Amino acid sequence: MRKHSYLYAIAALLIGASALVYWFHYLIFHDPHHIFIYLVGDIAFVPLEVLLVVIVLERLLHSHEKQAVMEKLNMVIGAFFSELGTRLLGDLTVADAAREGTRRRLAPGTGWAAREFSEALQFARSFTPKMDPGKLDLVALRELLAGKREFMVRLLENPNLLEHDRFTDLLWAIFHLGEELSARESLEGLPESDLEHLAGDLARVYSQLATEWVAYAQHLKRDYPFLFSLVLRTHPLQDRPSAVVG
Repeated sequence: MRKHSYLYAIAALLIGASALVYWFHYLIFHDPHHIFIYLVGDIAFVPLEVLLVVIVLERLLHSHEKQAVMEKLNMVIGAFFSELGTRLLGDLTVADAAREGTRRRLAPGTGWAAREFSEALQFARSFTPKMDPGKLDLVALRELLAGKREFMVRLLENPNLLEHDRFTDLLWAIFHLGEELSARESLEGLPESDLEHLAGDLARVYSQLATEWVAYAQHLKRDYPFLFSLVLRTHPLQDRPSAVVG
């Protein structure tokens, strides 16, 4: 009650002020007929005011605010791919048993439009990659994830991530993979059953990472074509990535 008491006080003050003005109007003009005409007219307009202010304007402000949040979030995602995501995507692609087909479906081209990105996103969200941990340097992967752990913790502390569940799930999947690799005293001579377990963790990270990477590339193509140009030359889903313009 104490928390809302000031609201009640303000409401009472405003209602009293309105009644006082109407009273002065009556004292000056002695015309209650016009007072009630305008009063009823004002009350009749209240639902329209609610429609305009509460629904329309509130939605517009919310949409603008959400756009600003997503812009900040895309900056966070960009930092993630610059620091870890692009390299991790390239490393995991090596273990993809169908990597050539994956590359053809996910590697963006200069002429890609909304349709091509939509198809790539649909593929990335639905495919279940078959991963072969034996093709990876698991020790190097463990060291990479351990070295980037503090960076990922700082990403999770960003409040803008509340607007992007998929990216948060990706970070948790990467954390889990790093913990699985760190929990083993040795990554050599692992039994087949354990390799199958790690293959599932690798597949989870790989599919979610590919989805976020395609979505991020589409964002760059739409809003930052000069950054998209660099991505086209350096992304790991090609045989010889190079920043040098050929």
